[in-house]
Amino acid sequence: MDASVSSSSNLDIAGALASIVGANACLSAPADVEPYVTDYRKIYKGRAAAVVFPSTTGEVSRVMAWCHAHDVVVVPQGGNTSLMGGAVPDARGGNVIVLSLARMKQVLAVDVVNDTLTVQAGVTLHAARAAAEEAGRLFPLRIGSEGSCQIGGNLSTNAGGTAVLRYGNMRDLVLGVEAVLPDGRIYDGLRGLRKDNTGYDLKQLFIGSEGTLGIVTAAVLKLMPLPRARSVALVAVSDPAAAVSLLQAAKEAAGQAVTAFELISAPAMKLVREYLGGVASPLSANPAWMVLVELTSGGAQEALDAQLQQVLEDGFERGLVQDAAVAASLSDVEAFWRLREEISDAQTRTGGSIKCDVSVPLSRIAQFVAEASAKVLEVAPQARMVIYGHMGDGNVHFNPLRPADVPAREFLDTHYEAVSHAVDGLAHSYGGSISAEHGIGVAKRDDMRRYKGAVELELMQQVKRALDPKNLLNPGKVLA
Repeated sequence: MDASVSSSSNLDIAGALASIVGANACLSAPADVEPYVTDYRKIYKGRAAAVVFPSTTGEVSRVMAWCHAHDVVVVPQGGNTSLMGGAVPDARGGNVIVLSLARMKQVLAVDVVNDTLTVQAGVTLHAARAAAEEAGRLFPLRIGSEGSCQIGGNLSTNAGGTAVLRYGNMRDLVLGVEAVLPDGRIYDGLRGLRKDNTGYDLKQLFIGSEGTLGIVTAAVLKLMPLPRARSVALVAVSDPAAAVSLLQAAKEAAGQAVTAFELISAPAMKLVREYLGGVASPLSANPAWMVLVELTSGGAQEALDAQLQQVLEDGFERGLVQDAAVAASLSDVEAFWRLREEISDAQTRTGGSIKCDVSVPLSRIAQFVAEASAKVLEVAPQARMVIYGHMGDGNVHFNPLRPADVPAREFLDTHYEAVSHAVDGLAHSYGGSISAEHGIGVAKRDDMRRYKGAVELELMQQVKRALDPKNLLNPGKVLA
């Protein structure tokens, strides 16, 4: 039998759940199950008796109640874009299902007076942003996988992305959630209130919990005014220290207009340009470090362009800017951003990337990058230093990549543990985090125990036991 299907139980799991969601919404054939038990990076592969696609919160509730009564493990899944193996079951098999939210893709309400968007969890980020824009509003979460990732998954990992500097991450963008608990009970917190001091803020339990405490089925999202002006430049800087200084200067000059400030190393730019078929660089040379700067506002385009130009001119005068290419059209803006947003996929397709998604205080980023680079090159001298990320909020994707002539598996087997421990340990020593926005999943689960305090871990375990005493909801993720 195919590894993706378990035969260890006599329970007719697929049959029972098909009676709830419908025969066409429950997959059990090996070939049909396969894509849902293999993670995005093709590193983690598990086993499941069925993949279930409920279309309503009521169906999710009934599925969860049945699974709870029969001790069936449930692994919630959105767009299956997790980089940490958090959305697929493990390889042990047994009574396990994947519960996909893909059919729950309705935009439930748009309130332009209250500036809220209410959606089911299976709505893709792209669809949520489009619904907001159709109403003349902005939902500002912006990540490279927006066409396939889903709002439920964004919530479960507390997604960040490229606009956190101005708008915050997913915790900051949600007013209310609806979630189904492991035993099938429904937590109804779909409230579009910006002030509600009636006890504990329970929605925060589900945001960032990676589907281990409950399954988010709907959410009320904050909307913002839709910017009328957008100015973007790709800027060459000498090093990350100069980038930090330029960011401070930009914030002083432009304030809240500074929406994104993305750091890109030369190896990262080289990789993505090759991946995209050898596209030309907007810059005349090949600088060691670059930043992608974006300003947005509700004012006139000419005024914003002048503001960006002033930031760049001041940067040149202070020796912070070496070269700059300013987007002259919407197509330029899209081309510049494509270079940044496709870096992650370029690594995945290349294979052999050690993903260290860390954050450190902004004041220590330059020192961290220099020291971490030195530590990695001591261990893996030929590694390509693919370093990029959201400098504006202290999040660095520090992802050493295999040399072109070394097989991916060989590089990972040889260097993964030493490199990840060196980078994560250094981030922790700087008062940072080993996971800024990708979550913990399986990949960082054991490492997290190195850095979390005993009290913090015990509190997390107590919350898990309180909500999921049978440990049936996404077990083995986040907590061992």
